[in-house]
Formats: sequence, structure tokens, C-alpha cells
Amino acid sequence: MRTITASLSLAVLAAASLPALAGTSSLTVISFGGATKAAQQAAYFQPFEQSGAGKVVAGEYNGELSKVKAMVDVGHVSWDVVEVESPELIRGCEAGLFERIDPALLGDQANYLPGTVSECGVASYVWSMVLAYNTQKLANGPTSWADFWDTQRFPGKRGLRKGAKYTLEVALLADGVPRQDLYTVLGTPEGVNRAFKKLDQIKQNIQWWEAGAQPPQWLVAGDVVMSAAYNGRIASAQKDGSKLGIVWQGSLYDPDHWAIVRGSKSKELAQQFITFASQAATQKTFSSHIPYGPVRTDAVNALPADIQQQLPTAPANLAEAQLVNAEFWVDHGEELEERFNAWAAR
Repeated sequence: MRTITASLSLAVLAAASLPALAGTSSLTVISFGGATKAAQQAAYFQPFEQSGAGKVVAGEYNGELSKVKAMVDVGHVSWDVVEVESPELIRGCEAGLFERIDPALLGDQANYLPGTVSECGVASYVWSMVLAYNTQKLANGPTSWADFWDTQRFPGKRGLRKGAKYTLEVALLADGVPRQDLYTVLGTPEGVNRAFKKLDQIKQNIQWWEAGAQPPQWLVAGDVVMSAAYNGRIASAQKDGSKLGIVWQGSLYDPDHWAIVRGSKSKELAQQFITFASQAATQKTFSSHIPYGPVRTDAVNALPADIQQQLPTAPANLAEAQLVNAEFWVDHGEELEERFNAWAAR
């Protein structure tokens, strides 16, 4: 608690250095809600407002780019800053739905992880799709996706996200494809066939999940012996006392981003907010509340060792991980999801 309080104080001081706007200025910030929004409230929204920069009106959505497009198309923009996933950032930028961001506002680019600052967005945090298991049920648990496929050594159901994205990647990792070659292989017809052939091997053992809350629930209940899962969901269950373990080797990490909706009437204030949320002190506070990784290396290094161990961007965890290729999924996602749905339905 002491770390969080100290970080919050630093965050307020950082915000205070921003030029204050009129008291009537307000900013509508839309994110994905839940525990992530609660952490954003503590690390970003409240301190930014307390600095006198402007009032933050926080809302939620499910990431639908169509809502942003509808606003921009009719010229009635009521949202200012939105949290978007990587493919939506690329699509939205190409479609002219987001304002360009001046990287000079963010300080030294060397402090940011590669690929987290782009033309239309700045990464807010990094999450991972990891292999998780119940340590009480598996004393000698899995150490890789190859173990996930080993139904003789680890009999029982396995949880996988119902979709091509992440599922095809872990199938190829289980089949021995080096993580740095994942998207080169998956970008060929032979590679796609290889991934589905690998999935065929355990199809009857798969329990498909569609909501992030399901894997920890199933693991605790014993419905599955291991599962692909969002690291934050597993960490939350661990905090509540569940004896769940995470395998970082072969994890797939992906940032969520802040973007400014094109036509925002508070563009200057939106830029100030993103600059504020991209400071090491505020990112440290965010990750103290929820185990998603800061995009700044200096923020990671400032966190206590026990918190760092839970973060996708901790150097030891990042060394075992692969960045999800957002451009690949923008280009090939539709056809691969169609093929996956047809395969899963058989």
C-alpha cells in the first residue's frame, strides 16, 4: 500500500506540471471497464483531474470500432480518448478515425518498449495470453505448450480461447515452431494446415472459453487441468487465494492503446492526458493495482520484485514471450477466423 500511495503522489505532481485548462474543461475517456478501469481510475483519471487539468468522464465499451466510426462519419464526436486493441488501432488509423499523435510529447522513445508508440496511438499497458494450471492438482505442472498437448502425462480437459487468434499460435509453438518464426510459418497455407493438424490431436480434450473469467473458474473447479488464460485474470484469482500457476514460456503478449477520436473537441486536453498516462510514475501506480505491464522500462524497474514477477513486461517474462503480430491479424484474421469456426463446428 505504501508503494501505491507514493506512486500516486508522484503521479499528482507529474500532472501538476501540465498546463491547467479552464475549470469547465472535460475529457471523456472510454476503456474496457472491470478491474482494468478501476486501476485506470486510481492511476490516471483521478490524479489527472486532481491536478486541475480538467474533469475526466470515464465510460466503457467492448472495443467496437463501429461506434467510433459512426461518430466520426456524422461529425458528432462525444468521445475524446478511447482504449483500443492493436488491430483496431491499425484499422482505425488507416480509416482516418483517430488523430495523429506527436511523439515529441512523450519524451525519450528509448524508455518505451518497441512498437508501443505509433502514428495514432500510445500503448497503455501490456497483457499476455499465458498457460495456466492448478498447482494443487498438478504438483509437477506443465512447462510449455508441448506439455499442453501431452494428454498421456496430463490427462483431462484443456481450456482454449474459442477463436483462431492465439489458438493457432500456441498450436504451432506446441509443434516446435520457434516463436520468432511464428508469423512467417502461419503466413503460408502449409503453416495454417500444420496448426489445424496439431489442433486435431487434442480437439476432443478441448473445452472452449469465450470470456476471460472462465479459465480461472474452470481451473479452480477442476473442470480443466490447464488452460490458456489472460495473465491478469490468473493473478486476480491468485490474489483471492486460488493456487494457480503461470507458465511464461511461449506466452503471447499484446498492448492495448490510447487513441484520440478524430474530431474530438478536446484534442489538446486529450494529448495532455495521454502524456500524463505515459509517465513512469503513473504507469507504476497502474501496475501496482493490476498486474498488466507498463510500456515504459523505467516504470517496470521501479516496481517491487514481487510485482515485477507477475508482469508480462518484466525482463525475465518478456524473454520467453512473443509479441502478437497485429498487422498479420488485420490482413488474415477474417479468413482464418472463418476457417477456425468451420473446423470447430465439425
